[in-house]
Amino acid sequence: MSVDLPFVTKVFAALFAIMNPIANVPVFLSLTEGASDAVRRRVAGTAALGTTIGCLVSLVGGQAVLDAFGLSVDDFRLAGGLIVLTIALSMLQGSSSRAHGRNPGGKQDVIDVESVAIYPLTIPLLVGPGTIATLIVFGHTAESQGKWLDVAVGVGAFLVLLTAALLAAPWLGRHLSATATAITRRLMGMILAAVAMEMIVTSLRNLFPGLGH
Repeated sequence: MSVDLPFVTKVFAALFAIMNPIANVPVFLSLTEGASDAVRRRVAGTAALGTTIGCLVSLVGGQAVLDAFGLSVDDFRLAGGLIVLTIALSMLQGSSSRAHGRNPGGKQDVIDVESVAIYPLTIPLLVGPGTIATLIVFGHTAESQGKWLDVAVGVGAFLVLLTAALLAAPWLGRHLSATATAITRRLMGMILAAVAMEMIVTSLRNLFPGLGH
């Protein structure tokens, strides 16, 4: 069975644009600030595994899962946008995300650090409404046109790249100065805020069509 290379490229490019590994590396470093390289690698591995599972669920049964809870993609997009906005505001203020904290002695809680692998790194930053909606569409295409192999190759290639980027993040973190890290955190905070507003506005427009006018 031959592979439709243009379609595979389309799948890969769509996921890259939505989950942008390059843009998410500084976010990863900010969310795991103060953690050791070993902990960061565990967070990266957990996030990669969680993202893979999330992509598979979204691709095969994303719409069914939302329907089971009586939710639409726009409901999920609005909630995800609000969560991302709170993270972005924290980054813009130069503080660490409240998704992880520090104990009274000032030492970062390893359990809290590892928890960011699932929330908010995997959901909603990587496997967010845009990712779910895109994979649902590709799932429909694969089902109707018999392109499951092409979708699998495109998604698989992207997940390999994403995993490599996350695992390389601790190395990048060791070579970034405190000033560079602070600047990057605020820059990515601004970008995340813009992404969050786009998610919120899009969901509100779709939920309340009258707002578009």
